[in-house]
Amino acid sequence: MRVLVVEDEAFLATMIAEGLRRDAIAVDVALDGLSGLRKLQLGDYDVLVLDRDLPGLHGDEVCRKVVADGLLTRVLMLTASGAVRDRVEGLGLGADDYLTKPFAYDELLARVLALGRRARPALPPVIERAGIVLDTARRQARRHGGQLALTRKEFAVLETLMRADGGVVSGEDLIEQVWEEHAGYDTNPVRVALSRLRAKLGDPPVIETVPGAGYRIARTPDEARRAER
Repeated sequence: MRVLVVEDEAFLATMIAEGLRRDAIAVDVALDGLSGLRKLQLGDYDVLVLDRDLPGLHGDEVCRKVVADGLLTRVLMLTASGAVRDRVEGLGLGADDYLTKPFAYDELLARVLALGRRARPALPPVIERAGIVLDTARRQARRHGGQLALTRKEFAVLETLMRADGGVVSGEDLIEQVWEEHAGYDTNPVRVALSRLRAKLGDPPVIETVPGAGYRIARTPDEARRAER
């Protein structure tokens, strides 16, 4: 999952971003409405955490633009006002959810994860493939019954590959989904993470390299037969 946080209070923006990164979510940050809108137009974000009272371009205008451009990004609007009228106005603009400051981080995380699930095709919270069981809600991974000690990046890479349902995921797509924008197009972090992930997953190997295309976790013969039914 990839999230954009647009919040002019730098300390709060940093705290939100650091928290989400600890929970294996790729996060970019903008400190004003115009910068946030530019990032939205260039990037592919699942969720936008949007402060309503922004300098440069008001959060309401950013939200309107997301809706007008037909972006699939889900919007969680933040505001210091808890008045019912303000909540109704925010939702009326096209926001998907609304959270009043101050808020508990755990609540923000729960709402971001819920919106992220809505931003993509529905999948069960527990994904199984090639002997791997990935519990995305609990952020736990197992293979052949044994718990895997994965870093947040390794977990996110594994989740992205498993969600592809046997499809090929390019290194650039992994950078886009798992790393932040400052990673650029250098896919070396992907290769390092995949090397460590393969070692932790053990034998038989399940992550395939497709030359010139990317990586995939291919379905087992049993999984392919079940999918054809």
